Amino acid sequence: MTDTCNIAAALPRLAAQSPDRIAMRCPGSRGAGGLARYDVTLTYRELDQRSDALAAGFARHGIVRGTRAVVMVRPSPEFFLLMFALFKAGAVPVLVDPGIDKRALKQCLDEAAPQAFIGIPLAQVARLVLGWARSATTVVTAGRRWFWGGVGLAQVEAAGQGAGPQLADTRPDDVAAILFTSGSTGVPKGVVYRHRHFVAQVDMLRDAFGIAPGGVDLPTFPPFALFDPALGVSSIIPDMDPTQPAKADPRKLLHAIEAFGVDQLFGSPALMRVLADHGAPLPGLRRVTSAGAPVPADVVAKMRQLLPESAQFWTPYGATECLPVAVIEGRELQATREATEQGAGTCVGRPVPPNDVRLIAISDDAIADWKDVVELGAEAIGEITVAGPTVTDEYFNRPQATVLAKIRETLADGSVRIVHRMGDLGRLDAQGRLWFCGRKSHRVRTGLGGLYTEQVEPVFNTHPDVARTALVGVGEPGRQRPVLCVEMRAGLPRSEHPRVIEQLRRQGLGFVHTARIETFLVHPGFPVDIRHNAKIGREQLAVWAQSRSPA
Repeated sequence: MTDTCNIAAALPRLAAQSPDRIAMRCPGSRGAGGLARYDVTLTYRELDQRSDALAAGFARHGIVRGTRAVVMVRPSPEFFLLMFALFKAGAVPVLVDPGIDKRALKQCLDEAAPQAFIGIPLAQVARLVLGWARSATTVVTAGRRWFWGGVGLAQVEAAGQGAGPQLADTRPDDVAAILFTSGSTGVPKGVVYRHRHFVAQVDMLRDAFGIAPGGVDLPTFPPFALFDPALGVSSIIPDMDPTQPAKADPRKLLHAIEAFGVDQLFGSPALMRVLADHGAPLPGLRRVTSAGAPVPADVVAKMRQLLPESAQFWTPYGATECLPVAVIEGRELQATREATEQGAGTCVGRPVPPNDVRLIAISDDAIADWKDVVELGAEAIGEITVAGPTVTDEYFNRPQATVLAKIRETLADGSVRIVHRMGDLGRLDAQGRLWFCGRKSHRVRTGLGGLYTEQVEPVFNTHPDVARTALVGVGEPGRQRPVLCVEMRAGLPRSEHPRVIEQLRRQGLGFVHTARIETFLVHPGFPVDIRHNAKIGREQLAVWAQSRSPA
């Protein structure tokens, strides 16, 4: 077992070292109707022993090494127990955001072809009514079982009691999980994670952020809480809907931070906006991390004011297919703010060792071999690629998507590695820092050349009456007309909109690239992704702009 490659292998070690340390806590709260939810804690000993029992119980119900199992359970002790149990069993959890379009969700589950379905009662009803995961022959319910059969999670745990330590002898290349992307630029794709990817992520996150055992984390994006036990960090599961971070109650978050000694926080830019606008100091936090989309400069500035001077505010860059790629701390990000607001793009920092980040010529075609790429030098805008230990190899049952996103590279020693095409555009500056310029699929291709979202929108987002803007293209690629969609700040009277638009038009004349934008449209509220509530749905905005802009 000493050579086992598995993120759950850390649990028995931590349980032996610090058996009574809190690994996970779900604070009590009072919800709708005044119903109480009691404070639930799991020590490292309990997390290890109970996940052992669940792993053994899963085996008795046919969920074993290699079994693909859909998991649709809300963030709770049960979610983390069963996830670590599945890892220990060598099974393959399949995670899909439940908030995506129901047709897309069904397509994702059909593609994953799971043999088991583990879900709360509501998910089980949807499985029957909507025909989800018809391939699943084993059904486990986290909660009360009604008419859909199967077994309850409590029964599974009881069946495995007394079985002793469980840890499948998983190898680095064994499939560990299938994690679906958010689908912010199309139908979500199932990213195949191997055990070596998770283990490498833990190591790289520990080194990049200086994470030491004994800290207390408030991870508002549930999958990130899975890293905490492996890092020896206690998790406080927040009282919020993780699919709607923009609607989180800041008072509940602050209560958890103060009551449980939270010193680390992870959240999307939308959640950072909630805390920044609330304006309450955050004296106990030593490290804040925000990812999922670029963090607006004003949010970074506000958060720095609320945090202690010694605290760090990190904004890592990456994707489901590869994380982390690069990181930047808030002070350096603030120092680049002026350049961003003048159209330089958003600085996302330096590559995390041992990642190899390179820029290649922009292309929408597949590239089979690295020898066929055109690699770009410093300051040239191109497509961002990365090779490293967390780079995933493929999408599950999506061969065409895999071909478009992956490049094989033969190294000097004859070994072959996979290079991932991030689908993002950017540049490397003379200092070796990476600047994000926007998604490749969101670039506007005019007759005078390309325009990139992160080089255009920050120029206009500085206007005090503007909440945010979004660049889209109307017409045929190569002859597209750039259109700037504008979301006004909340409460601004409609009578003021013409004034703001005229000011934005004049503001754009100050730079060569933004001076090319002639069409400005006011939108009532941008569509955003369901995972982080931060990525703008520019595809939907482009359709809307096409119907409203002059020919």
